[in-house]
Amino acid sequence: MDVLQEHLIRARAAGGLFARSIAIAPWGLRLPGTIQLAVHAVVQGHAWLWTEGSDDALELTAGDLAIVRGGPDHFIAHEPGARCASPEEFRFSVNGDDRGRPDARSTVFLCGAYRFAGDIGAGLVQALPPVLSLPASIDDPIHSVVTLLSREMSHAEPGQQTVLDRLLDVLVVLGLRTGLARSPDAPAWFRAASDPRLSPALQAMHARADEPWSVDDLARLSNMSRATFARVFQQALGQTPMKYLSDWRMTLARDLLLAQDATLNEVAARVGYSSLYAFATAFRRHHGEPPRRWRQREALRTPDSIPGH
Repeated sequence: MDVLQEHLIRARAAGGLFARSIAIAPWGLRLPGTIQLAVHAVVQGHAWLWTEGSDDALELTAGDLAIVRGGPDHFIAHEPGARCASPEEFRFSVNGDDRGRPDARSTVFLCGAYRFAGDIGAGLVQALPPVLSLPASIDDPIHSVVTLLSREMSHAEPGQQTVLDRLLDVLVVLGLRTGLARSPDAPAWFRAASDPRLSPALQAMHARADEPWSVDDLARLSNMSRATFARVFQQALGQTPMKYLSDWRMTLARDLLLAQDATLNEVAARVGYSSLYAFATAFRRHHGEPPRRWRQREALRTPDSIPGH
C-alpha cells in the first residue's frame, strides 16, 4: 500500500456535490471559500476562473480542469470580472437549454464541491496550491473522466448517482496526485515515499501504526543500518523516525476521536499505545490537554456546510 493511498483511505471523504451547467453569456457563478475542495471542468466553450482579491484570472477551455482549495471565495464566468451570482441565483438565471445538443454559443461546464473529514484530508488539501490548473493536454486520464462525467449527467439512467460519485472520486484522486507532484509545498512524506530507501519504512508506519516500531525495525525494512537509516530519514523528512511516527499516531488519534465511534481505550490501542495512560500522556504532550477534553471541545464545533447549485 503506497503512502498516498493510505492517506486517501483514512481521509474518509464525506462525499461531494456535482452539477452540470449550460450557460450563454453573460453569466457568472460565485462560490464560497468554505468549500474545502472545488472542482471545475469545461466540456464545451470556455470560462474564466479567479479568486477574490486576485487580479489573475485563469482561462479554461474544453477538457481543462481546475481544482480550488478552500480560502477566499472564487468565481467562474464568461469573462474576467463579470457579475457573479450565488449558486442559488445562478441555478435560475442560466439561459442555456439542457435538452438535446447544447447550442454552439453555450459553455458547458461541471462544478463539484468535495469534502474530506479530519486532519488527514485537510492536510492533503492544504498541500495543494490555491488554484491548480490541469490542462487537458497534460493529463489525458483526467480529460477522459471529465468526458464521462458530462455524458453521464446529460441523461438520466439507472444507478446514475453511484456512477457520478465514483467518477468524482476518481477525478479528485487524479487531481490530488497530479497537484501534489507539482506543488513545491507538497508534504515531505509525499516526496520521500518515492525514495526506494525510505518507502518500505514509511508504508509500514502509515499502514500499521499500532505496531511497536523501533528504529532498528524500520531500518531492517529499508535494508539499511540503523545509523544510515536515521540519517537519511532525518535529511528527507526533517525529523527523526520516532518523532515522525509519533506525529502520525497523533494525527490518526485526532481523526478517531472526532469520529466519536471508538472509546479512548480503543483509540489508544489502534494508534500503538499499550495503555490509556501512555496514550493520554503522549496526547497531552502534543496538544496541551487530555484526549477526553479535546474530544469534547471539538465536538462542539459546527462543520461548514457544502453549498450546491
